[in-house]
Amino acid sequence: MLDTLRWREAGPHRGGRVVAVAGDPRHRATFYFGACSGGVWKTTDAGTTWENISDGYFRTAPVGAIAVSQADRNVIYAGTGEACLRGNVSHGDGVYRSDDAGKTWRSLGLAATRHIGRVRIHPNNPDLVYVAALGHAFGPNRERGVYRSRDGGRTWDLVLFHDADTGCIDLCMDPFNPRVLYAAMYQVRRGPHFMDSGGQGSGLWKSADGGDTWAELTNGLPTGLKGRIGVASHGDRVWAMVEATDGGLFRSEDAGAAWAKINDHADLRQRPWYYMHTYAHPTDPETVYVLNLRMHVSHDAGRSFAEIPTPHGDNHDLWIDPADPERMVEGNDGGACVSLNGGATWSTIYNQPTAQFYHVTTDTRFPYRIYGAQQDNTTLSVPSRSDHGAIGVGECYPVGGGESGYIAVRPDDPDIVFAGSYASRMTRYNHRTGQARDITVWPDDPIGFGAVELRHRFQWTFPIHLSPHDPNVLYACGEAVFRSTNEGHSFEQISPDLTRADPRTMQSSGGPITKDNVSTEMYPTVFAFAESALQRGLFWAGSDDGLVHVSRDNGGTWTNVTPQDLPEWAMISIIEASPHDPAVAYVAATRYKLDDTAPYLFRTADYGRSWQRIDAGIADFTRVIREDPKRRGMLYAGTETGVYVSWDDGARWERLGGNLPVVPIHDLTIRDDDLILATHGRSFWVLDDVTPLRQGPQGTACLFQPRASIRFLPPGRFPAPTTPGIKTYPRVSAGGATGKVVDGRVHFLDAGENPPIGALIQFELPGPMPATLAFHDSQGALIKQQELKGTKGLNRYLWNMRYPDATKLPDGVLSAYWGGSTIGPVAPPGTYRVDLTAGGQTQSRTFEIRRDPRIEASDEDLRAQFELLMAIRDKLTEVHKGVLRARAVRRQLTEWSKRAPGALGEAAASLERGVAEIEGELCESRAKGRADSFNYPPKVNSKLASLQSTVAYADAAPTEQVRAVFAEMAERADGHLKRLAALMDEQVPSLGERLRASAIPLIEIPE
Repeated sequence: MLDTLRWREAGPHRGGRVVAVAGDPRHRATFYFGACSGGVWKTTDAGTTWENISDGYFRTAPVGAIAVSQADRNVIYAGTGEACLRGNVSHGDGVYRSDDAGKTWRSLGLAATRHIGRVRIHPNNPDLVYVAALGHAFGPNRERGVYRSRDGGRTWDLVLFHDADTGCIDLCMDPFNPRVLYAAMYQVRRGPHFMDSGGQGSGLWKSADGGDTWAELTNGLPTGLKGRIGVASHGDRVWAMVEATDGGLFRSEDAGAAWAKINDHADLRQRPWYYMHTYAHPTDPETVYVLNLRMHVSHDAGRSFAEIPTPHGDNHDLWIDPADPERMVEGNDGGACVSLNGGATWSTIYNQPTAQFYHVTTDTRFPYRIYGAQQDNTTLSVPSRSDHGAIGVGECYPVGGGESGYIAVRPDDPDIVFAGSYASRMTRYNHRTGQARDITVWPDDPIGFGAVELRHRFQWTFPIHLSPHDPNVLYACGEAVFRSTNEGHSFEQISPDLTRADPRTMQSSGGPITKDNVSTEMYPTVFAFAESALQRGLFWAGSDDGLVHVSRDNGGTWTNVTPQDLPEWAMISIIEASPHDPAVAYVAATRYKLDDTAPYLFRTADYGRSWQRIDAGIADFTRVIREDPKRRGMLYAGTETGVYVSWDDGARWERLGGNLPVVPIHDLTIRDDDLILATHGRSFWVLDDVTPLRQGPQGTACLFQPRASIRFLPPGRFPAPTTPGIKTYPRVSAGGATGKVVDGRVHFLDAGENPPIGALIQFELPGPMPATLAFHDSQGALIKQQELKGTKGLNRYLWNMRYPDATKLPDGVLSAYWGGSTIGPVAPPGTYRVDLTAGGQTQSRTFEIRRDPRIEASDEDLRAQFELLMAIRDKLTEVHKGVLRARAVRRQLTEWSKRAPGALGEAAASLERGVAEIEGELCESRAKGRADSFNYPPKVNSKLASLQSTVAYADAAPTEQVRAVFAEMAERADGHLKRLAALMDEQVPSLGERLRASAIPLIEIPE
């Protein structure tokens, strides 16, 4: 059952971080990018739309390098694991290769490299490939350096290795002599509270024989400690961006034999561990690019630079077509963008659902909205569904705070939102005014300082929570817990320092060359906080240096209840206070920043006096654990690659599969019956209706209880095409969206997917077998029956809540310019029953259909609307059945008018004209499209169909005028049908008798 779950991507379609891009050497509009934790994406229309091409093949999500063979455009290599080592960086599992332009992929090994900075392919041999392996971000390992494969990745040789602390961050191939390679070796280490960039291992190396031998380049380069280096080559002219005390941009005119510093501007080398990206123009030796916070270009070989604006800051990778340098693709912290004019203009980044979210919460609106803070962007409020058929970026908006924080929304007033950001920033946002007020607990700018120098320490993503008992009570966590009872106008500290406060962990971050105190490594702090929803003043707090505390007296006293089996210095990522028992709490902890990727989940049932480890069966480290609010002991855990579920309080876990991509899950929440994921690389994903999960796999045919269904109006738009693969452009909100027809439905490429409109019926089958669903009203009358080809596991069927359609005409169309069709009406609010028949047994469930609570109409109004729509449908069916009957008789009369001699033939022809005249009043056969009403006024059937559209235009009681028009149309239809019946009942039988009495042979034999 778990492998057939159907998740939906809610968006936003706002790009996340990209450090790997490449272009197709032949197809001008085809480009690729690797998301930092979202897989490989491809565009075939120069960035107008992007589609993921690695789902189902990659075992990890981050892509640090990508390359397309110049000799064979179908060959692509992707190196996983980002090499710009942020604190939230995700590791990879080696190298993948595609031989069909990304349709399929296979793993090539090198999993232990973890983080790959570059992949370079020989221009004439797609099987000769080099990999710059940085290695583990958080610990030593020997699988670092430069790897080479001569057989397309089947085997690898480590051709350049320095030590277990030094990897390769950049790799450059001479464009005129591919045997010449330059490798930037980088000694780097991240930890929970530090970022060390540089050491004795860092340096620039060269090979002149394709990697067989290497020599370090030193002449003219800085002599002291070096950090990250970026290198670019245009033949003998080579550039190197070097992190060093006397660093900057260096240039060599003799292929690296000697170097001279030509530029030391600070803008080119700020935060060097994150940037230093350098690229040579493929045809102009005077042009070189340096990517940093801004994109810089020099046209005098590096002596001076100008800025090239890009759609987002923090620029990381650039691919330039060697045959057409105006054609390029660039990656930054907001996504990937394409330029066909040398960077003068770029494609949009608002079509990539690769946002990295840290946390997720929802509000109390209907439909509810989803909130999160996107890495290197803003907070966002995203609708869980849209009235326009898809969730466009235009329906999302920021809610204060910044890129990294928690968000808390007042349940009694969802326009008031509290949001955090790095550097201790916190705001109170009022959506009615659009203003955000700064309510930072201690508004003393911490940037540039080590933690030891600050009065209060607030982490990159510090907890912010509203009390579940009083929305006026707000909590925020630094090294202690702070409380406000006036929406942030003032705070009181209600705990002591709840961390180890080890001075060794509180020093300035960065070095040994460049400091990097931007609060990312602010440490130690309270990283997790929860107040029990069952017991006011029962607090749980967890620190990023491995301590868990509980207070049972509203913060008066705190007790250290750290699980004894939790290794020291773990980061307490999430504490979940059970919604079923105040004594029960769950802890999700990680030690990945200590190079330990084991999962750590714990449960207490006695307020922390004892703990039980509950992570058996989970394959990777865990950031979040939540308990289902409706089923006690049912747990969800988010890991670095996906989501797990347990039905027995963590004794056993199973992975939730289906169409959810491999992606880090940083947080999750349950809103009513929906499971909502904050992915760190693929935006928000929702599993609509977890009812089947709550019951668990049954192993037999089982019809799960449907949840109440809301009568949402379908979005109004022109009919979409159905040709597979074709693009379509439906209206979404105030703007448009781009979709692609896949399996008969429109898959949006730049908008989030709406939840399905209708009654979602879910059932499990033990194997493939026929299944029948039958829907009945509250009186037991059958509405609809559907035969299905059931598959093993969970099956989903969406009943659109409509009664059967009116009878259709096989040819021609309704010339109803106002719209309208033969579609059946939506069922009114009430109780319904569904029967599942499968495997020789029938199961039944009742469920509700409810009106949209936002509308003004009552249930009685909707019942009246339904009854009128049914009357229109039935009258339209009468008309169309009359037309079909008339056409059948006319065909015969036409034949007899040709065969019968004299008066008998004329009688048949006259009768055919009489039937045709009545048919012409019932429908306009000449109409082939709605606009034909301009030429041929619509007749009774089209007017009835148009009236159906008018009545169903909104959820509202029918107006008196539509009732009057229907009465008139029904009277007109009845008059024509009465005339038709008279012909059919009298003249047609009379003519038949005359024909039978004639001597006309039934079969004519031609001479």
